[in-house]
Amino acid sequence: MSKPAANSANAMPVSFEFFPPKTPEGVDKLAAVRQQLYPLKPEYCSVTYGAGGSTQDGTIQTVRAILAEGFDAAPHFSCIGASRSSVKAQLEAFKADGIKRIVALRGDLPSGYGGFGEFRYASELVAYIREATGDHFHIEVGAYPEMHPQAKSPASDLQAFVTKVKAGADVALTQYFFNTDAYFRFVDDVAKAGVQIPIIPGIMPIINSTQLMRFSDACGAEIPRWIRTRLESFGDDKASIQAFGLDVVTELCEKLRAGGVPGLHFYTMNQSGPVKVLCERLRLG
Repeated sequence: MSKPAANSANAMPVSFEFFPPKTPEGVDKLAAVRQQLYPLKPEYCSVTYGAGGSTQDGTIQTVRAILAEGFDAAPHFSCIGASRSSVKAQLEAFKADGIKRIVALRGDLPSGYGGFGEFRYASELVAYIREATGDHFHIEVGAYPEMHPQAKSPASDLQAFVTKVKAGADVALTQYFFNTDAYFRFVDDVAKAGVQIPIIPGIMPIINSTQLMRFSDACGAEIPRWIRTRLESFGDDKASIQAFGLDVVTELCEKLRAGGVPGLHFYTMNQSGPVKVLCERLRLG
């Protein structure tokens, strides 16, 4: 099984994902979290739409704050329900804000929407960003080592990914996973399909077992039975859940690093503690 180009431990790039807070208190808390994580020297920080994904106001405000703090930032940008003119206007607004990175996604159709708009797939959004703005934006796209939950088959999912890359994506960020074989097999399959792109693993710290299982069921990420049963056995013992989770995710990252991954993208859940401990254990930053 082939491996990505190797990285030395100290040179391993890291990036962090946040979601936009909904309250002033949440904004202040996230600002403090970012300051606690910045010493790890992230390559950039991405900001999701947040729960429901109905508005990007909070996303853009958070991105602006990160840029003002001297770090690169990438808004998640989805195309479902959008028109070419609305996307172009948003891209111009991004440029005016000094944004140079975008995480381009299809997104979920909001409830009550009657149709997809002018874009049905993320590949169409990527192609239009390149058409409208050339190489101004560094474009990240999603990847699913264990298959997108709405894909018809692994083959069709791989083809959809290849289409995104050929449309002009620069880097792929994966859904989180706990099975390294799935990641390395996906990297192999992409290479065999004839495209070359850095595929950066998404890393989810194990903080809350109930939340993790709910997220995983929704996004198609498999929690191996030995992890699931151990988490269930801890009940409400948060300390044991988090200690066990740190060991599991540290070992996962060590295996990925040994396999030569091009970086690690941490889903922070707007918390600094678990990610800081993981990076300290891995001697990152």
